[in-house]
Amino acid sequence: MTWSFDSHIHLSDPVYRPEINLILKQMEFLKIKACCVSTNVVNSLETLSLSQQNSLVLPFIGIHPEYANDDLEKIINLIELNQNSISGIGEIGLDPTYVKNNDDAKQQIHVFESLLSTAEKFHKPVSIHSRKSLDDIFEIMTSYDTKHALLHWFDGSKKQLQKAMDMDFFVSFGPVMIYANDKQTLLSKAYASKILVETDGPVRFSRCFEMKSGQISFIPSIIFCASKILEKTYDDMSSLLEENTKCYLGI
Repeated sequence: MTWSFDSHIHLSDPVYRPEINLILKQMEFLKIKACCVSTNVVNSLETLSLSQQNSLVLPFIGIHPEYANDDLEKIINLIELNQNSISGIGEIGLDPTYVKNNDDAKQQIHVFESLLSTAEKFHKPVSIHSRKSLDDIFEIMTSYDTKHALLHWFDGSKKQLQKAMDMDFFVSFGPVMIYANDKQTLLSKAYASKILVETDGPVRFSRCFEMKSGQISFIPSIIFCASKILEKTYDDMSSLLEENTKCYLGI
């Protein structure tokens, strides 16, 4: 039986809370597992709680660059305490959007590098936020293992994509790919063995999604679109993505 994976979604976000039981039933019916990423200490605890309710929720805990001033020591302790039950560390990374001064930039880098070191210590995959910071991410990651690192929502240039492939990163594509030619081109140029799919919910999507928050139920449409771009059958694409995601997760 082939399982699909949403490689990056914030299922523990309050937006999903009113319908979480329905979402979990959808996941069971559609045979989809979710890498549920977190943004800070409180949200990481919520992710852990959700994963304890349902084994289809694969918990990732960490500190998003927006929350770089959160309690780093507490999140590292949380990772250590739950090392046998968490699936990975994330969402972590860099983002100049949230930087107001040089101290903010230094703090983001410190948190990112500390959590990368923690991921290596406990042999966990990482889900990386790289908006407007890909070149800085590449430079930092030369000192860390990239074989189980995902550049989620890859939004770089063709040259940066090739750099990611050369460095052995995974890259993921989401609902935007269905209606954006540039994302379709990037997908076609990525190594087949390094492609994952995601929703990044509750981010909202335009065009055919009518500004709805990303839902687990979008995953089959993303897989179908990817299969057409790569000239594969839906079943072959699903099998490839399952194999890729298991490799990323180390399972």
